Parts: sequence; C-alpha cells; structure tokens
Amino acid sequence: MSQTVVVTAATHGEISRMLETLGGRMLDTAGGFPVWGTETAAGRVIMAVTGMGKINAAAATALLCERHGPELIINTGCAGAFPESGLTLGDLALATVEVTADEGVDTKGGWLSYRDIGIAAVERQGMRYYNEFPLSPVAALRALRLAEELGVTLVSGKFLTLSTCSGSAERGRRLYERSGAPLCENMEGAAVAQVALRYGVACLEIRGVSNLVEDRDLARWNIPLAVERAEMFLLRFIADWRGERLICPS
Repeated sequence: MSQTVVVTAATHGEISRMLETLGGRMLDTAGGFPVWGTETAAGRVIMAVTGMGKINAAAATALLCERHGPELIINTGCAGAFPESGLTLGDLALATVEVTADEGVDTKGGWLSYRDIGIAAVERQGMRYYNEFPLSPVAALRALRLAEELGVTLVSGKFLTLSTCSGSAERGRRLYERSGAPLCENMEGAAVAQVALRYGVACLEIRGVSNLVEDRDLARWNIPLAVERAEMFLLRFIADWRGERLICPS
C-alpha cells in the first residue's frame, strides 16, 4: 500500500532542489505554510516550508499530520555544529534524539529542565517525555546504511533545538557541557519531533552543517553547501524508500 512521507524545512531554500527534482505541485497555503505534493515510485511525497523557529515548525507539523496522515516526517535544513563534535562545514548529521535545550528555568543555582521541575511536555502510551524526544531508530538505521553504501559521512547523535541560537563560543561551550555532548544546534527539529511523537508518526532529521558554534562570523558560514548536501542525500533516501512501516518510538 502506498504511504506518505512529509519533508519539512524552515526556508524555501532548504528544499528548493527537492521541489525542482521531484516536481511537486502547490497543494495549499493553509495557515500560511506553502505545501507541495508529488507522487513517486516509492509513494506520495509532501514538502512544506514551515518558517523559522519552534512555534512555526510545531504548527506546520500538526497541520501536515492532520491533513496528510504521513507514515514518516523528515525534517531537514542546516545546523551549527559544536566544535567538539568533529563535524565540519558540509558534513551531514542525523538526530537520534532532539532536545528543547532552552525550555525550563534558569536559576542562580543553574538551569532546570522540565524533568527537574516535574512537568512532562508529552505523555504517550504510559511514557513521559520532558525535554528530549526520540526519533525513529528504523528510519535512522536506513539512512545510516544508505550513507555507508554511498560513501557519505553521516554522523548520528543528539541535536539541540533553541529559540536563541548560540552567537558566541562561550555560550556554545556552556550548552555543550550542560546537554551531554550534542552534535549541533538548530531552531525547529525538536518541535517537529515532539509533534510527530504526539501523532505517533515516525520522524527522521538530517541536516547539513553550515557553521560551527563559535563567535558569530557569517563570512565563515556555508549555507548553500550544507543545504545542497542534505537535499541530495534525502533525494536518494526518498528514491530508495519503499513504504516500510517505520515505528514511532514510544
């Protein structure tokens, strides 16, 4: 049976190559989110631009789940890598878990997470999720196997999602130490993963590294390279997708 995969990105530039290659046609702009759809040999592909930030990403993802009932949601775009991760510009990173890293309470004694204050963000099937949201291990394994087959470096690990990204090496260092050695930071991934978890939809996140988490210097960034490599890999991933049932973590 044909299944549906949804691809989301914060900006049009992060999925423009996929739109051109797959030939998606505009479906609607409900909620102000432009959405395109196309049929492929592997199934139906829906692509959407969510806008930047967690609120936009969460609203768009909920709308896409309600309207299109996907079996898999892929979140993509660019990210800033922590220097300790060993990632460099243009490398690809895959999220095994997404963290809302600046949602909690900042006290004199240090930062308190949702778990520290005893309030879960999501309760599902007897499980309580606080600031960390797992992504589909089955989809992740398929992506890692494909990367190995293609000779592409794809590093997996923890991602941080922030409302305020790090513009200094010092803030990045504090976040890295507090969060347990994450790979990179972004502004939407945890919102997509959290909503996907609520709907019981498998979620995959792959991003290209556009910059390092250091003192902000746009001259050292390479967004086009990061986006191109992420899109090219996902185009191949989607082409190889055969609608296998991808179980949402619970």
